Amino acid sequence: MKAPLFLRAASVLTLLHAVLHTVGGVFGKPEPGVGAATDAVMRANHFQVLGVTRSYWEFYHGMGLGITISLTAEGLLFWLLGGLAKKHAAELRPILWVFVLAYLAFAINSYIYFFSGPVIAEILIAGCLSGAIASANRVAADNGPREA
Repeated sequence: MKAPLFLRAASVLTLLHAVLHTVGGVFGKPEPGVGAATDAVMRANHFQVLGVTRSYWEFYHGMGLGITISLTAEGLLFWLLGGLAKKHAAELRPILWVFVLAYLAFAINSYIYFFSGPVIAEILIAGCLSGAIASANRVAADNGPREA
């Protein structure tokens, strides 16, 4: 498989991750009982932060939306990089390495604090990005050194 295809696959997986995170995490309803009680306590407790009053729920909800925004931006970026990779795959390798390492760290974080769904998605995304790097390495090796 070639780098553009790996990047388009990473894009689709990342956008799917954003949608599922938003539907299940950000706008999901807590289970009755302890989950609903925790939600109510988080909404009820307000405090001052840098001159504004916020609740724990607002911080939790805002950070969840922040993850959705980041995942969506990254999914769109991977799609755009897929277009660039048709001619410049080798030059994209350092950028892709940053995202591979970030998604592996994201997977570890999700394993420790969340559950297997996001871990699997993040490992698959890192795998697609690694595939793009590997196929870019093959193309660079086949083309030999570049002249300035």
